[in-house]
Amino acid sequence: MQNDVPDEGVTAPEIHRVTTLDLSFEPAHWSFAEERRDDIARYFAAAQAKRPLWNGRVLLARNPLLGDGRFAASYFETDFASFLAWRDWGFPDKTVFNAPGSGALRGSDGAFTLGVMGEHTANAGRIYFPAGTPEPDDLRGLDVDIAGSVAREVEEETGLAAADYRAADHWHCVVSGQMIGIVRILDVDMPGEALRAKIEANLGKQASPELSGIHLVRSAADITPNMPLFVAAFLRAHLPS
Repeated sequence: MQNDVPDEGVTAPEIHRVTTLDLSFEPAHWSFAEERRDDIARYFAAAQAKRPLWNGRVLLARNPLLGDGRFAASYFETDFASFLAWRDWGFPDKTVFNAPGSGALRGSDGAFTLGVMGEHTANAGRIYFPAGTPEPDDLRGLDVDIAGSVAREVEEETGLAAADYRAADHWHCVVSGQMIGIVRILDVDMPGEALRAKIEANLGKQASPELSGIHLVRSAADITPNMPLFVAAFLRAHLPS
């Protein structure tokens, strides 16, 4: 489930290479969600009238710390309706961040493979790596399993299982306003065109795929305005110069 933001509010995202993720779950009351409950309900009902959105549960983050190769944060649980309103209303609570994991699929020829979100999703037409805001199912005790979240999202969106790629032993945290994208490179032993064909074949078997298409990025010329700032920044930092 892609729960990114159309515009994170900055023009120069920061990228941090990290080897350690220290992400914990700490139950908390979100005053924004409680105080604006009626407004949020009306807003979400209007959004549901346009597309079939489900008000599931998601994990948002607070208290991010980056340094010495480590990213730490505490996550709390809320409903998707509150997340969507917070996102679309310009992030009125600046103490909260969206900190999802992303799988940067890279073919053997260096091409990155991204998905185009379907018209029935909350981010129609946007282009992302397989990703999703963490969910309660990503909790392992009080730890937030971002690696597991990425593996799940990659398989759900593309059909690729963990055996189909080699996951890097480090992450890149891309800080862009209220977004902290936790990106891991996943190397696949096939060129970009073959990988695109494999994923498109899988999408064709799904009754209601999350993705409407696949977008390959080989150079900066393939970066489009439909990509969130954090995705574009990551790509520019990892494409051949």
